[in-house]
Amino acid sequence: MPRTIDQIRANKLPSNMMQFAAKGALSVPPDENIEILVYLARHNKIFGDLARITLAGWDEKASLAAASDPKTSREVLDYLVAPENLRPKLLPALLENPSVAESELAKFAISASTESIAAMLQSPRIRASAGVLIVLRSNPYLKPDQSSVIASLLKPTQAEPTPVAGNVAHGDEAAISTAAEPAPASDDAEQVPDEAVAAYLAEHAAEIAADQDKPFQPVGGIVDLLGADYFPVSQNKEMTEMAGSEEKAAASASAATSPAAARPRPAAGPPPGQRDNSVQKINRLDVKGRIQLAMKGNKEERSILIRDGTKVVALAVLDAPKISDGEVEKFALQKNVLEAVLRQIPLKRRFMKNYIVVRNLVSNPRTPLDLGLGLMKHLLMQDLKNISANKEVSETVRKLAMKMYKQKLDAANKK
Repeated sequence: MPRTIDQIRANKLPSNMMQFAAKGALSVPPDENIEILVYLARHNKIFGDLARITLAGWDEKASLAAASDPKTSREVLDYLVAPENLRPKLLPALLENPSVAESELAKFAISASTESIAAMLQSPRIRASAGVLIVLRSNPYLKPDQSSVIASLLKPTQAEPTPVAGNVAHGDEAAISTAAEPAPASDDAEQVPDEAVAAYLAEHAAEIAADQDKPFQPVGGIVDLLGADYFPVSQNKEMTEMAGSEEKAAASASAATSPAAARPRPAAGPPPGQRDNSVQKINRLDVKGRIQLAMKGNKEERSILIRDGTKVVALAVLDAPKISDGEVEKFALQKNVLEAVLRQIPLKRRFMKNYIVVRNLVSNPRTPLDLGLGLMKHLLMQDLKNISANKEVSETVRKLAMKMYKQKLDAANKK
């Protein structure tokens, strides 16, 4: 006889039974019950929210048993250790469960809270894992004393290996395998004239004055920011020198635009013994400093600042002289950017000459409806057909895409 979870996966249970399942009310063993709830939470659009609520309040003893058991399914363990689902009391058990992949622990380490970092540093498994420790060292919430502990644990290893090599699940390579590899130092800063930054600061002086005290808050939140696209920045000598030159240029640009204005507050350096990274660096900058970095920083820094919740900073990225077409193609498809960013992209002639940028904007469900509909006329037949079947975009976009596809198809058949 098939298990209930198999029937649910095959969509063979009636609606009322599915509702019972989402409430955890089925008469099945505890381990199967939590497996059912996780499956519904991750894969069922109708009962997923109810299942997530049920899991959040699930019996602590039963949850702890699942978190501790190496036989618990990988999907359940991955769900429990995900930052958005984690219950703090389960973390010690999850850290020591050998069935929790080190790739998942490394991803968790990137954005773990201060309390979670403390728990991780108490874990024998984490203390013995150089790969996870290297990623944890780049966490923006790391305290100086915790950084010192990590440094002492890594010291005997001499060379720093690529984190969790060989243990990364398929699809996680981009998120984890290069997390400890130094990013190349930016070669942009010295090539971008201060006049370009000064002109932008002068043009947006009123907005900057209104937002000058706004801290860096990425659209979508810090967890989303530090996901698969996040890589720590190298802390080698070149990066340190570049950071210093950027701060000087920021002060120079400020003086050029507002001679009487006070200089921007200096960014504090990293605590002794603690390696800096892009997010920590950005967190210490005010609005003017972030604009400076957006226009003169490297590709990684632009990829973070494009998600800045302060509009004048995010838009500065698009004015960066060294921004590449490939970066803009990616920005056009992102859902975790301000609407103003998506509206600004097609206003620049250079970007509109890139067909992929136009196609990505139309395909992006976050693109404003009026903008997407206006750009659709530029698309080729196959892309119109693909968008007409894209369930993520609005029904209006899908219908117009299908209509235009049929029109172009009829026109081609008449030739």
